[in-house]
Amino acid sequence: MSETLYQASHQWMSRPDDQRFASLTDLNAFCENDRARSIGRVVSTRALEARPVENDTKALVVYNRENERIATPTHWAFGQLASRAGAPANYLRDLPGALAADCINYGLKYQRDVEDIGVLVYKNGGPAELRAVTGPNYGRVWNAQITRALVDRFGDGITGDFRVPGEFGKAVEVTKKNTTLYASDRDMFVFLADEEHRISMPNRRDGKRGDLARGFFVWNSQVGRTTFGVALFLFDYVCCNRMVWGAEGYAEIKFRHTASAPDRWLEEVYPAISAYANASEQPIVAAIEAAQSKKLQDVDDFLRSRYSGNMSNAIKAVHMAEEGRPVETLWDAATAITAYARELPHQDVRVEMEREAGKILRLAA
Repeated sequence: MSETLYQASHQWMSRPDDQRFASLTDLNAFCENDRARSIGRVVSTRALEARPVENDTKALVVYNRENERIATPTHWAFGQLASRAGAPANYLRDLPGALAADCINYGLKYQRDVEDIGVLVYKNGGPAELRAVTGPNYGRVWNAQITRALVDRFGDGITGDFRVPGEFGKAVEVTKKNTTLYASDRDMFVFLADEEHRISMPNRRDGKRGDLARGFFVWNSQVGRTTFGVALFLFDYVCCNRMVWGAEGYAEIKFRHTASAPDRWLEEVYPAISAYANASEQPIVAAIEAAQSKKLQDVDDFLRSRYSGNMSNAIKAVHMAEEGRPVETLWDAATAITAYARELPHQDVRVEMEREAGKILRLAA
């Protein structure tokens, strides 16, 4: 079973220059600076008041009950603030600043009960930014916590075993144009891989052995934009636009920013990354061999418990066309599902089927 991963490619296509970093140490320096200038606090909704900015028909500033200016909301924080006020953010953005402020203030004071909210304020010499409006128990995992731990374990991310991947399996000079290290005021994303110490896998394709590299993604948002997590996988190579080709055994660990999130980073996620980086190839090969040897008693029943009859038949047909024999083992089923998924036009459906194929492999354990 192999699949193509698009997460890193999406980051590569969408990130501007100032969100790209050519080494883990540069990324960590940015995140550490961001952390040092950020202050999180819990306040009452009744303690906040939005006001228009003089000579700016759109901008808003948030004040506290002592009439002290707190910060100007970022685009993301404005959306969170509008949500707390029970108003559609996109609609408010089209209103004059004074009217948008009235809508937010009315919503905070009269549309909902008094409640505590968490705010994150960033100060760097100029006007302060309001970067997040979350629940009071939001479990913030700081980007700097993650990047610091990655630097401690993997160094600069360009000279160690795990580093920014090359192109088509060949090492290249890491620049902002081809990096896989990203961060902004909203989120961060890291992709590192060990392409030197490849894992030799039996019966990869057409009965032949294949060599795979190890890789992982780490992503986070300290302002509530996304969950926090890590994905571990094997792969053939990464192309120039940072798509990961021939991925095997994709597995995710992710969770929401609840109160326990910071502890779970230290107790679950970081140890999992370290163990994966230090792991011998033998457990991985053993898992693959187990899937290849696990015979299915009833292939039709196995597939139709997961997919419709027509889809199950299509999956079997793809395997017969590509492998020249019917589906017989767990490995065959996972391979067939992934091959079928490659032809699907909608990426979300395709990715979901590829994840299901990964789950099937774990049934051999």
